[in-house]
Amino acid sequence: MTATQTSPQATPQGIVEHALATSTADDCLVIVRDRTSANLRWANNTLTTNGVMSALDVTVVSFVGTATASVTASAATLEGVTALVGSADAAAREADPAEDAAELVRDVTSPDWDEPPVPTDIHVYDAVAPALGEAFGRAAGAGRVLYGFVNHETTTTYVGSTTGLRLRHVQPTGHVGCTGKSADLSRSAWVGAATRDFSDVDPLAIDAELERRLAWAERRVDLPAGRYDTILPPTAVADLMIDAYWSAGARVAWEGQSVYSSRGGGTRIGQRIAREGVGLWSDPDLGGRECLPFVVATRSGNAESVFDNGLPLSRTDWIRDGQLTSLVQTRHTAAMTGQPLTPYVDNLALTVAGATGSIEDLVAGTERGLLLTCLWYIREVDPQTLLLTGLTRDGVYLVEGGEITAAVNNFRFNESPVDLLGRFTHASATVPAFSREWGDDYFSRTAMPALRVPDFNMSSVSRAL
Repeated sequence: MTATQTSPQATPQGIVEHALATSTADDCLVIVRDRTSANLRWANNTLTTNGVMSALDVTVVSFVGTATASVTASAATLEGVTALVGSADAAAREADPAEDAAELVRDVTSPDWDEPPVPTDIHVYDAVAPALGEAFGRAAGAGRVLYGFVNHETTTTYVGSTTGLRLRHVQPTGHVGCTGKSADLSRSAWVGAATRDFSDVDPLAIDAELERRLAWAERRVDLPAGRYDTILPPTAVADLMIDAYWSAGARVAWEGQSVYSSRGGGTRIGQRIAREGVGLWSDPDLGGRECLPFVVATRSGNAESVFDNGLPLSRTDWIRDGQLTSLVQTRHTAAMTGQPLTPYVDNLALTVAGATGSIEDLVAGTERGLLLTCLWYIREVDPQTLLLTGLTRDGVYLVEGGEITAAVNNFRFNESPVDLLGRFTHASATVPAFSREWGDDYFSRTAMPALRVPDFNMSSVSRAL
């Protein structure tokens, strides 16, 4: 066996141990991510492609004094790992001292450290695929056309260090997105959902919801731009709240550059930024949305630090009863702001005290307004207010007298998600939600209510379908 071939040692654990033994830096930390994914695509009521992919990514973080450097690459052989370690060690020796330097986490071992990676494969769809076939037939018989995609990925993460870290975590992540169109392609609707294992995904229920929404659009009304009483479903609320979370770095706020900055200097922690009863929080143990229970950082930045790798994560309330209680903190920024350490957690939930019922209840209580489906192409306009702009997509519906009576044209919107938390008038119960904008590739683990906002700003008409 040559050095360039994959050897029996080139397991994730073997890669970690080889890298740590090879490094000549003062300390070294290694992150190995073993990923497998399986997907199905369909168009025109027919499965078109399927595939299974795998990848192994290795990050080596070298520490020389208080200087550090990290290098990431695909490295499935020990020879490749040796080269990666050499690059990280050399870069660390040339680096300036790190401002976020801190003592590395020591001597923590996961009980399942020795277990192999957990893969996924196409069999995750054994129940879904036949149901998809039935949905295709039902849709075709009724003059609907379905297009969509399902993806399931399992990532097994290993973190090891010269200071005694040996951590392992398995993260399953899946989602489904399906667009339904009328036969003449003049009407369009979308339904999506996140899942851990597809046991809770029902293609027939998805098709039934698309059928309902396409029926709403048999009548069309054009409306001008303006401010409308608007119901945002959990999907659209997730689109916006993820932006609010990603902008919640403590350092940026402390330096006066974000919506969470206080006018008198420092942050708005302790100030009311939302209605009473509003809670925005993350928890590694959030049911059905579980995520990494410890910090994994491949580089240092405003909201993460390689020195914090291995720190335990727990429930963090970002907003509690309408007050900003926490921002995303590393140990370095926590010392800067004088606030507790609250690292980033890879899920998000929004709750409103006393909120019950469903989106249908919000519709029934609306005399005249709009019901959105999802948002798209969201971009930041002003970080000081977190003003966002974006488009509505695949279904905006007119509500009259508590009933949906027509589809209307799409709009461009301009709104701040933080401002909305102080302006909404009604909320439903919190349910699992999937962001159309961010869920596919970045952030799928959310739980949100529907919100009714009395003066949502539709700034211009969009020609998008």
